[in-house]
Amino acid sequence: MLVLDKPAGITSRDAVNRIQRLVRPLRTGHAGTLDPPATGILLVCIGDATRLVRILQLLPKTYLARFTLGQSSDTDDATGQIQKHPTPDPLPTLPSISNCLQQFVGTIAQTPPAWSAVHVNGQRAYDLAREGRQFTLSARDVDVHDISIRSWEWPYLDLEISCGSGTYIRSIARDLGQMLGCGALMSSLQRTAIGPWDLAQAVTPDSLNPVNFQQHLINPARLVDHLPVYPCTESEREDIRCGRRIPCSPDRLVLPSLPPRDPSIALMSANLQQLLALAEPDSAGLLHPRPVFLHGPTVN
Repeated sequence: MLVLDKPAGITSRDAVNRIQRLVRPLRTGHAGTLDPPATGILLVCIGDATRLVRILQLLPKTYLARFTLGQSSDTDDATGQIQKHPTPDPLPTLPSISNCLQQFVGTIAQTPPAWSAVHVNGQRAYDLAREGRQFTLSARDVDVHDISIRSWEWPYLDLEISCGSGTYIRSIARDLGQMLGCGALMSSLQRTAIGPWDLAQAVTPDSLNPVNFQQHLINPARLVDHLPVYPCTESEREDIRCGRRIPCSPDRLVLPSLPPRDPSIALMSANLQQLLALAEPDSAGLLHPRPVFLHGPTVN
């Protein structure tokens, strides 16, 4: 995996395509889309590690966002058709904004933006919005772990937001503006972390070339630290190589510090230096390895 710092002005797919050109014929895929104006952490998996995208998408994410109050738009950010609202008198106070923001912390029902990639009867919402068609998006539960105010001076509100997968930061801006009665939109967004990876470990796509990109690769064994880990014997390793189920000894199972959102167990080499497979226990207590990583490198 590569930890990219995506620049503004390109799609997440554009960033991945730049990596694809370096690693052909290996596959590439990313965990967690960033809209073109947004910047920051984008996890790009390469080769067999693309089969880990599903579990990486479930990791918590941290953002720095700027909300502009007194405005709203059809996209809930600064890229849409902007409508200006009358400046409220008095202006919202820091305590009132803080109290409103606390209502967005926890498991909340959030309606995605109309201009989003959510499917509506088999079509993307943004395609329907672009065509001017009327549709309704249903609210869905998302997890917002924490919101802290970094600065506030009308009309700019800077926030740090930690949340789970599927959370739309611009929906928080829209709903906050409605709650305050003055409108709000998201005017900038930077993703500063996904799970344990942050900007300190990130590289820009333009800085990578066929000579240096390998020194930035992160081994698959490091991508499953948030999962339960099961160290395997050499005989079990051969069973895993053939896709055969293995018995699970509870005394060998190493649990993570926080409960994982994914039911997978990481099957590791005996020295915990190589990811062999992901597995889930069946009703008989056997671990069924799927997918299997046959030739993962060892960790330095």
